[in-house]
Amino acid sequence: FGWPLIASVIAFVSFSLCASSVYILNDLLDLRGDRAHVRKRQRPFASGRVPLVTGIALVPVLLLISLALALFLPPAFCAVLAGYYALTCAYSFLLKRKLLVDVVTLACLYGARLMAGAAAASVVLSPWLIAFAIFLFLSLALVKRCSELVDRKQAGRGDPVGRAYRLDDLPLLEIMAVASGYVAVLVLALYVHSDEVRVLYDHPDRLWLLCVPLLYWVSRVSLLTHRGGMHDDPVIFAVTDRVSQLVAVICGLVMLASM
Repeated sequence: FGWPLIASVIAFVSFSLCASSVYILNDLLDLRGDRAHVRKRQRPFASGRVPLVTGIALVPVLLLISLALALFLPPAFCAVLAGYYALTCAYSFLLKRKLLVDVVTLACLYGARLMAGAAAASVVLSPWLIAFAIFLFLSLALVKRCSELVDRKQAGRGDPVGRAYRLDDLPLLEIMAVASGYVAVLVLALYVHSDEVRVLYDHPDRLWLLCVPLLYWVSRVSLLTHRGGMHDDPVIFAVTDRVSQLVAVICGLVMLASM
């Protein structure tokens, strides 16, 4: 509580505005591909609901407001924010067309949110959390690519244009996504067995129950992706899906019961 909480709120708004700025830029760059996509053609710019000039104006405005808010936070947060923006721009212009470099970059961009929050609140990230996040975020990035390929396959289209993947790559990418998700659960299991947990929790053995819902969730996400039922953004899916919300509640209750 106190300043760390206030700093976290400011960081949340600043990072969201920065991300929005670069996401709008990415949508403007991907107009042609979005208009040919089954769901992405409903996006504001692709569908024409929002004029392109509005998007062009919002990119610098949102970025400037984000930077202004970042000035109230530690320099480390500003450094992470600048690195995030630079890497996202590199992804939008170049890296998203590179084989496997794109999914690794996406995982890094997901992880940058953790780094930014820690920098804003002046806390040290646990090595266990970093290891868990690496594999979980890589799994979600791979799910995103698998979802795009599944959509094209079900629509009877050929290999995606402007990407380094082919439809024949789908089985291997699905295996990578599942494997990475399971490794994230393995990291959690190793953490539960570590000495650090016994210092933080009164009933650490109860934390083993976390592995069950997480194994279910990773498996369900992979199966839904294979069937073509995954959202274009797996993070949005995780936040809005009722089953995923229930899994989060169960995990929260397990943690409370372990304290």
